[in-house]
Amino acid sequence: MRLPDPTRILFLCLAFFAGLAQAQQSETFGPFELHYSVVNTTFLDPKVAATYGITRGEKRAILNLAVRENLPDGSEPRAMVLQGRTWDLIQNQTLEFQEIREGEAIYYIAEFTFINEEWRFFEVDFRPTGAQQTYTFKFKHQLYVE
Repeated sequence: MRLPDPTRILFLCLAFFAGLAQAQQSETFGPFELHYSVVNTTFLDPKVAATYGITRGEKRAILNLAVRENLPDGSEPRAMVLQGRTWDLIQNQTLEFQEIREGEAIYYIAEFTFINEEWRFFEVDFRPTGAQQTYTFKFKHQLYVE
């Protein structure tokens, strides 16, 4: 059995713990549960960021999304088709998502820039594999330079 690359394990751990520190959240859409977190890129190890092509910076962050389908005997990760945008009072950005697969885990990350202490608004349309419809997810998050 081949072990996963250590930088990937580190990335997953960082994303998980940063998500917990910033109250990783989830929302339910029919049988699907969407998990999301926003992480400043300065929390990422430079080698890990380079592995995934993420630009680190004090006014840069990533949105991390993953969806699971709730089934009678548990839940399973699902791939999804998605598009989104983020904005504040000054700038509007299209989110370019990168799919990452680690074993059975499937998650999506998108980079964006932000203004210190400004509220960022997010809107993501997503359709999980097997879904009969596209869902729209909206939330806001305040970011700070670390």
